[in-house]
Amino acid sequence: MKKKKTKTPYRVRNWPEYNKALVHRGSLTLWISPEVIASWAECEHTGKPGRPKTYSDTAIEAALTLRAIYRLALRQTEGLMLSIVELLGVEADVMTYTTLSRRSRSLEVLIPTFGVGDGLHVLVDASGVKVYGEGEWKVRQHGVGYRRTWRKLHLGVDGESQQIVAALVTTPDWSDDQILPDLLDQIPETISAVKTDGAYDTRACYGAIRARGAKAVIPPRRTAVIWQHGRCKAPPLDRDENLRAIRARGRKAWKKESGYHERSLVETAFSRIKRMFGDGVQGRSLDAQHCELMLRCSVMNRWTSLGMPDSYAAV
Repeated sequence: MKKKKTKTPYRVRNWPEYNKALVHRGSLTLWISPEVIASWAECEHTGKPGRPKTYSDTAIEAALTLRAIYRLALRQTEGLMLSIVELLGVEADVMTYTTLSRRSRSLEVLIPTFGVGDGLHVLVDASGVKVYGEGEWKVRQHGVGYRRTWRKLHLGVDGESQQIVAALVTTPDWSDDQILPDLLDQIPETISAVKTDGAYDTRACYGAIRARGAKAVIPPRRTAVIWQHGRCKAPPLDRDENLRAIRARGRKAWKKESGYHERSLVETAFSRIKRMFGDGVQGRSLDAQHCELMLRCSVMNRWTSLGMPDSYAAV
């Protein structure tokens, strides 16, 4: 009789602490702090022609962050901000929805990181985010139509803290391997290893990883051949060493020995983002979509810093 493969059950050791962190994620004080109120108005004069900004980037980012968390339209975001300012009892003007729309196209969002040290294991992958097109039900019933537009979100995640340390948004025309050097350039900390899937098995990716002094853990293609044979005096390439290990012990054993399966954490990061914010974007210009997705990454890092589950296999 054939045995049925069952999924390994997991339990959480720190459930009380993790539960409090989940509750605190909904706190408005996490996003509208006294520091935000203090820097609400833009006081700096740039000397450039035209009227100076009325609201600081901090105020715009706070409003757009709440929009992302609660999945609001721009007009609803304006209404929410009016209510918050009234409840706080502070003297502050609220930006209109047109101001939010315009400023979202030029707002530079810096993704904060918490508890990230040196010697990172950077896990890299990309996933699609829908701009507009048929929903899943229509696709299931009638197939995929041609009026579907996507953006690609490229992420670099720290394997230890599960914080997003690098992010980029592109059109689908860009392949995953083309973006890896730019992702690594965003990371100021030292990197000890870069783990990603076979889509990054190119010379440009290995060169970018080698330039950061990191080890490349990338599964070579099934048809891969040795790039640099042992007769060469140059140091051995990570790719060739990986390929030799796979030929000697098998691909499954190499993945386990190299810690390749840690890469699944970046897929978990994509799953968390899409479950919390949906699998689509509201912005219609690429700049607004980039701002929206960077804000989601920023929110996820703040939520992650509040507390994560310490799980273990219950076997």
